Amino acid sequence: MNIRLITRMMGILIIFLGLSMSGPLIVSLVHVDGSEKSLLYSMALTCVLGLIIFTLAGKPSERYLSHRDGVIIVSLGWIVACAIATVPYVLSGSITNLTDAYFESMSGFTTTGASILTDIEKLPMGILLWRSETQWLGGMGIIVLTIAILPFLGIGGMQLYKAETPSPVVDKLTPRIADTAASLWKIYIIFTVVQIGLLFGGGMPLFDAVCHTFTTMPTGGFSTKNASIAHYGSLYFDFIIVVFMMIAGTSFSLHYKLFRGQFTTVKKDPELRVFWAVVIAFSLLVTYNIYGNVYDSITDALRYATFQVVSIITTTGFITADYEKWPAFSQLILLMCMFLGSMAGSTGGAIKFMRFILLLKHSYLEIFRIIHPHATTVVKLGDTPVSQSVLRSIWGFFALYMGLFAIATLFMSLLGLDMISSISSVATCLGNVGPGLGSVGPTNNYSGVPFLGKWILIFCMLLGRLEIFTIIVLLMPGFWKR
Repeated sequence: MNIRLITRMMGILIIFLGLSMSGPLIVSLVHVDGSEKSLLYSMALTCVLGLIIFTLAGKPSERYLSHRDGVIIVSLGWIVACAIATVPYVLSGSITNLTDAYFESMSGFTTTGASILTDIEKLPMGILLWRSETQWLGGMGIIVLTIAILPFLGIGGMQLYKAETPSPVVDKLTPRIADTAASLWKIYIIFTVVQIGLLFGGGMPLFDAVCHTFTTMPTGGFSTKNASIAHYGSLYFDFIIVVFMMIAGTSFSLHYKLFRGQFTTVKKDPELRVFWAVVIAFSLLVTYNIYGNVYDSITDALRYATFQVVSIITTTGFITADYEKWPAFSQLILLMCMFLGSMAGSTGGAIKFMRFILLLKHSYLEIFRIIHPHATTVVKLGDTPVSQSVLRSIWGFFALYMGLFAIATLFMSLLGLDMISSISSVATCLGNVGPGLGSVGPTNNYSGVPFLGKWILIFCMLLGRLEIFTIIVLLMPGFWKR
């Protein structure tokens, strides 16, 4: 294990996080919101700490990153980033409890969107922007950004990319991994700029447009308003945000191909087709269910049903309606969406469509083999055969995901949460969704969750963001053996 190199990387990450506080600091200074000193001290403290760690690590004798080093850097990087993100919250007095501050930070960087804040609108503008920025940085991944600068340090980045990229199959878009990271971030930034322009052009204040875009593209869901997107009551804003939630929930490798003019390849993608089909089907089913029961207008029913289905299935978590007042059928569909997630290679969380497609195909194949034992068959995704190692990995992921969900739910119920709240709190944190049902529903928050329960959910958020294996492997004794 290359301890010097790992420590040096942590120093770089901390310095980067400190510098990223400059945007919120400028906003705070311009609006004189009372958080200027807190952000300045946070930025200075973080940069100095990062510089000390980087310097004390010394120059590593070996610049090679093993797979184990990559896993450690990614896991430790996320834990450290969330710890650093608490500093502005605590110093500004916005969140004084360290557990609550770390919960909010983890929810930000993992793009979960679960919050312990009871009155978001009271927070200074600089802190609100920092809160949104943590989601924007976490969406595409701080580690993926770091990969872009690794060549300048003489370090290979494939090990980091494998550990960080939320996809069953790592898709190298370019021969050099640094170019892949740079391409992903360019696309991410382009979409961010376009959405800010559309929201601001439609009448949303510039600050709110920036903050909501920063939490739409990473499918995060933090808002500057207590009522989330429902605060605006605007069909135009709902439509723009739905469009960009769907963009964020689509694989960024497809966006890359689209930018390169490979329209046919994108159109034929099997996961994209299933993703769109399920979103449309669920939206229509919920519309049918709430029309007449909740909304008298079919237009309103379609509007709110579509927004909430897209928001939950992409694991964004924005709210335009109190879906706890909807019939049980609609709530169950939204609960299913919390597990489905969006496409592999997107900024969304949960299990993801590619895994479900391959699980169903593999299950069908096993039934087919019972009927035709001598037939030669293979699981395909489109025209591409899927290897047994990938299928084993997907089944392993699914078993771990559901097993951890069940165990965490039992612990939450043991801590006093009711059944619905226990199930949905774990489902939303493990799937990086945010709002759930019951006491953690769309009009509530996570402030009432017991101390130990918050740490269980923090762990669930981290597991979900890093696709479980990256964290679980650290707990295995064999990982640490030479």
